[in-house]
Amino acid sequence: MRLLALRGATTCNEDTKEEIERKTQALVSAMLERNSILHDDLVSILFTATDDLHAEFPATAARALGLGDVPLICARELGITHGMPMTIRVMMHFYGDQPRKELHHVYLEGTRILRDDLPE
Repeated sequence: MRLLALRGATTCNEDTKEEIERKTQALVSAMLERNSILHDDLVSILFTATDDLHAEFPATAARALGLGDVPLICARELGITHGMPMTIRVMMHFYGDQPRKELHHVYLEGTRILRDDLPE
């Protein structure tokens, strides 16, 4: 097994605790499921959120999925003028055997346009 990194992103429709929790949990769950990542193979998860999201920490939503023992951290996304608003991004580190080209990065909601180079 080797250390791998997986990317993902989603957008929220509103800045509420419930919306951030729901969208973060859907994203993290899809990343784990689509890549057959086991809990014990997780190393850490980094979350970023744009400046317009501040009702909840995305890491708090991930803890509710049973990831409380995985190192999680949140950071602010760069405030680029033409950047996508209301966006949560994820960088997940884990141990796995799959070749990097076989990873299924997950872009949900409005973020699908960010990575049109990736298969669904």
